[in-house]
Amino acid sequence: MFRPGISLPGEHAEGEQPRPVEDVRRPSAAERVRTLAQSSVSALLTIPGTEQGAPQPATDLMRTRTVGPEGDVLLLVPADSVEARACTWAQDDDLAAVMEITDVAPVSVPHRVRGRAWIAGWLTPVHGADRAACARLLAQAAPSAPAPGDSRQVLRLEVGEAYVDDLWGAEDVEPDAFAAASPDPLARHEAELLQHLAAAHSAQIRDLCACQEWEQAVPVALDRFGLRVRGWSAEGSCMDARFEFPEPVGSVDELRHAMHALFSAG
Repeated sequence: MFRPGISLPGEHAEGEQPRPVEDVRRPSAAERVRTLAQSSVSALLTIPGTEQGAPQPATDLMRTRTVGPEGDVLLLVPADSVEARACTWAQDDDLAAVMEITDVAPVSVPHRVRGRAWIAGWLTPVHGADRAACARLLAQAAPSAPAPGDSRQVLRLEVGEAYVDDLWGAEDVEPDAFAAASPDPLARHEAELLQHLAAAHSAQIRDLCACQEWEQAVPVALDRFGLRVRGWSAEGSCMDARFEFPEPVGSVDELRHAMHALFSAG
């Protein structure tokens, strides 16, 4: 299976790492990669053999992406970008590419990079009627999706293999599992939810972690199964605690009830 030759970010190389937590209920590796692939977090595309390994400041452009019904990743890039030109040069040949997605916590905590995912496969341009269908899918994912007459190019990354290394651990993901997975239902709102919890419910968060001798405790990740809190001591040691919801949640409304139950129990 695919093993990216890229280490996790430098932030993780310094100081004591947050120790992982063991849980029965957790998002699968395929769900975690699918969630990142359909998110707006930073992503870069590497095409071996092009004039540069990573695109010119294309991070924002790579945010305009989604996953199609067959499990292919759809990307929107400028018509004169390295990616679009490489597809033109390749013509009918398979063009290998690797998309690297970096997940950064939207709150201020030690070791803010929560993980990375890599999706390797074959890149092709989307033309004709397929482009219109893909454009509609991109329009649902981002307001900057292509309109009629748009000069940007829609590309398709056919997934060959994937790999994730994050707060849950490092795992391979098969293409069929990626295609069948669904993104976490809270992912689109996770950043604002975590920021709200950190700003408006810091006392309740600390009560949840009352048994820990922490100087600070901040919610660092949220998914349909539960909440992860990162705490650190005055000496700089850092670890995570996980709090599961009574039942998995499927919406922000259900999350409100689940958080109330957590805080009441805490």
